[in-house]
Amino acid sequence: MDLSAINPVLLVASLMIAATPILLAAIGELVVERAGVLNLGVEGMMIIGAICGFAIAVETGSPLVGFVGAAFAGAALSLLFAFLTQIMLANQVASGLALTLFGLGLSALIGQGYAGQKPPPTPRLDLPVLSDMPVLGQVLFSHDPMVYFAIAMIAATWAVLKYSRVGLILRAVGENHDAAHALGYKVVRIRILAIMFGGACAGLGGAYLSLIRVPQWTEGMTAGAGWIALAIVVFASWKPWRVMLGAYLFGGVTVLQFNLQAAGVSIPVQYLSMAPYVITILVLVIMSSSKSRAALNAPAALGRIFHATH
Repeated sequence: MDLSAINPVLLVASLMIAATPILLAAIGELVVERAGVLNLGVEGMMIIGAICGFAIAVETGSPLVGFVGAAFAGAALSLLFAFLTQIMLANQVASGLALTLFGLGLSALIGQGYAGQKPPPTPRLDLPVLSDMPVLGQVLFSHDPMVYFAIAMIAATWAVLKYSRVGLILRAVGENHDAAHALGYKVVRIRILAIMFGGACAGLGGAYLSLIRVPQWTEGMTAGAGWIALAIVVFASWKPWRVMLGAYLFGGVTVLQFNLQAAGVSIPVQYLSMAPYVITILVLVIMSSSKSRAALNAPAALGRIFHATH
């Protein structure tokens, strides 16, 4: 075992990359849940984004077009969930689980011809002068554009929810849809738009996995990332900046277990591989230890079905 082989600078830089797909999916799910909808289909939308983004990037030769296509694919799949829950008034939990199963199956079908192929490379966004700084340059200023886009999404979501009229209406729908409806707001329309936004973000997160983090297509490659994103929203108490903290915490644990394996730590590989998921569960248990603490910021109408005639 040689722990000196672990480079802390590379560890932190890798942490940001590992956290980005979960960060994108989680911020989209946060907006969906702040609108009062519980969508458990994040994993399905991520895997569809992964294969659609990969396939489009391979066919066009452009990673940017791949990411755009992944966002549209995730949003399109989320419309199926929106139709079931907002139009047909189906149970949100059951519909979300069905969406995940459907996404996993459909992605395996679409991806049959893409196994073993390499996508076009995504260039790093090296910032002049800043990228050349001794430690901070490698940690903060030498990543691909999607890392910075994810952070910008956190900041934009926080600002919109806190300061804009759109954010106020979204939060009102999530807290009391009947009152929002009485004030004349189109609750169903607002929720469908929020669901589509969440789907687009999940699709981007999936595409990040297949185009940048693991530049290849492998069936089931999300490996539970969508469920981690769902857990992080709860861990974050439905607050955007805490979502970033939770995603980076999970990313750090994931990268650390890979580094420990490489350093030859005498712990079975299986235990190290499951460590990120175990720690996420422990954090959720601690967060939920007090009912009042867990429900402190949860939208009051989360998961409740709305019907205009009620």
